[in-house]
Amino acid sequence: MKAAPERTATPVCDELRVNGYWNPDWDAAAELDPVWTERFVAMGMHPLKAGVLDPRVIELICIAVDASCTHLYASGTQRHIRKALELGATQEQITSVLQLVSVLGIHTMSLGGPLLLEELERARQDSDTGDADERAVA
Repeated sequence: MKAAPERTATPVCDELRVNGYWNPDWDAAAELDPVWTERFVAMGMHPLKAGVLDPRVIELICIAVDASCTHLYASGTQRHIRKALELGATQEQITSVLQLVSVLGIHTMSLGGPLLLEELERARQDSDTGDADERAVA
């Protein structure tokens, strides 16, 4: 009979679980490779624990990260809003953070808009010269 594998020490991950900061989306990574996950989480936690930034500023940054269009992590956003308020952040400060991070979405239009204009111009030129018919057949 095989002995159960020893549990890998993951003190940073364990602390996040105890404190309610663990993201359940990380569970699979932690199960598949607890050493890698521990190092990944520890890397992210280093700036938070280094004492360089005020805890309120850290919470405001965490709100921005969690609320960003590339992350959209609602429970994390809510948790960091709650903590920021506890640390003295104002409604206006938190709203400003949300407004600042919302501009990340503009890149959809700043990337896609010029490409659309380019393709519309190409299609217009092709229709003027008949190239569109040739490409459709090819």
